[in-house]
Parts: sequence; C-alpha cells; structure tokens
Amino acid sequence: MSSPASLTRQDGATIAYRRLTGSTPGVVFLGGFRSDMTGTKALYLADYCRRRGQAYLRFDYFGHGASSGEPALGTIGRWAEDAVAVLDSLTEGPQVLVGSSMGGWIMLLAALARPPRVHALVGIAAAPDFTEDLLWPRLDPAQQRQLRDTGAVTLPSEYDPAGYTYRLSLFEDGKGHLVMRRGIALDCPVRLLHGMSDASVPWQTSLSLAERLASRDIVVTLIKDGDHRLSREADLERLGRTLDELLGSAR
Repeated sequence: MSSPASLTRQDGATIAYRRLTGSTPGVVFLGGFRSDMTGTKALYLADYCRRRGQAYLRFDYFGHGASSGEPALGTIGRWAEDAVAVLDSLTEGPQVLVGSSMGGWIMLLAALARPPRVHALVGIAAAPDFTEDLLWPRLDPAQQRQLRDTGAVTLPSEYDPAGYTYRLSLFEDGKGHLVMRRGIALDCPVRLLHGMSDASVPWQTSLSLAERLASRDIVVTLIKDGDHRLSREADLERLGRTLDELLGSAR
C-alpha cells in the first residue's frame, strides 16, 4: 500500500490522511485515543464508501499513527484542531462525522466549530469529557499525586503492554473543552451506537449525550453483548446500515 498523504499545519506538524473522492455527503472518520486510520472500523468505512462511491476521509491525529508528534504531548484541543483542519482543507460539502470513543468527543467539538459542514453525526461508544469523567476518577490518590507532582503518569493498558503515559496537560486542556456540562447546540441527525458490555465507557454516556444534544432526530442503539470497540462483523454491518439511512439508499 502506498504511503498516506499529509497535510502540513502552520506550526510545521503534519497530519497523515487517506482520502477517497466521491459523492456527498462525505464521511469523515475520527478515531479513538491512541488508535489510527488503519484500524478495523476505519478500513471498513473505506471499503463501504468505495462500494457506494461516497467521498471518505480518515486521518491520524497529532502523535498518532503516521502523523508527526509525540502521543503523550497531544491534547483534546490539539486533536480537535486537527479535525477542523482536515475538514476545512480536505473535504467539500456536507459531511457525516463518525467518531469512535474519544473521537466522539472530537466529533462534537469539530461539529460545534463548523456546524454548516455537518450533515449528521455517528458516535461509536462516544466518550465526551472522558478525561474528567472517566479517566481522572480511575486514578487512585497516589497516581493523582504523581500526576500533579511530576506532570505525568503511566497506566496499564490492554492495548499496549508498555502502558499509556498521560500528561497533566491532557487533563488541564480537557477541562477547557468539556461539552457535557450544558446543552450542546447541534441540531443535525445523530446516531449513537454503544455496547452494553463496554468496560471502558459506560453505555449510559450515550444516553446522557442524547439528552444534551439540541437535535430532535437522535437514535441511540444499545448492543447488549457489544464491547468497547464494536468491531465484530455484526457491529460493522450495523454501522453500515446506520450510514445507509443517513446517506440514502443510492449506490
């Protein structure tokens, strides 16, 4: 496979991406924390959009995948800026933003920054405000103290034997981008998919998000045996059917 293309930001950092030309509304995939554009859902969507002749964009945030930067130096604000940059520079017309886990938070921030560009939103185990509501409460007092004193803490991860290093800046920046403390002024169609066996993000998060969004066209789908990734064949097919509804049935 050829190397991904890259978009250079004003600060010299590069955002790696892959793009398919096609009809609009296009689809933009926003991955989760420490994931990249070669993951199962990103590749499924590439095949889905290719078959439909739909425009599609997937990319890696700062410090992720083929993009430049150190992962631990990234912040929610920086990653949201990446999403807006690719939306502005690499897409045309209305877009369906598909956000997985942390990407669900980035999706909301990008949509709030560019509401006229958003045709619909699809959250997959969306994790808005996860630094404040999910990650910080899981730190024990010693870990919280280490984070404050040294500026970083490394925690075990089922996805990386070396664990993930979190910097204090991630939490501090996250406080400035919280969306779940008030109503969310987005009125486009929204579809939220969440596994009830998700051990990382409680499925109740999607219900809370649905309550806060201004849109009246919201459907929450709970998958009783679904895990956090929702990457099984049946999960991917469900994602495809969800997009079929939002994009129209024409192939």
